[in-house]
Amino acid sequence: MAYTVGEMAKRLGVPASTLRYYDKERLLPFVGRSSGGIRVFEEKDFEWLRIIECLKKTGMSLKDIREYIELAMQGDATIAQRLEMFRKQKAVLEARMAELQQTMDTLDYKCWFYETAKARGTTDGISDLPDAELPEELRPVREHLREVAE
Repeated sequence: MAYTVGEMAKRLGVPASTLRYYDKERLLPFVGRSSGGIRVFEEKDFEWLRIIECLKKTGMSLKDIREYIELAMQGDATIAQRLEMFRKQKAVLEARMAELQQTMDTLDYKCWFYETAKARGTTDGISDLPDAELPEELRPVREHLREVAE
């Protein structure tokens, strides 16, 4: 089955302009064209587009996504290179997830802080509470917030 840009965009849940942009950035060499030059997407293109979407979400640059697609179009001789690209991007994403977890932990600490302040009617003295009076999972967060960068 063939799909227009608009139809494929709807299936993906993205604006049609996104697919046109991908084409302009040479990310869609696998997409055919009609005799009139109109992009014609096929069912097999859906997975390609989902991979592009995934790689963008990981923070991979369009240049690197283009390189991945070019390597994939070359076939099996580039398997090792593509695997390395995915491993590298996975490491980047894992590091970003760790940063986000630290951020979430800090927000949890501040929510506890202000919930405690609200119950007491003041923020006075909360920062000076001994560790034993903090929830155990928040103790390392407060310690991290107090660390001085070297």
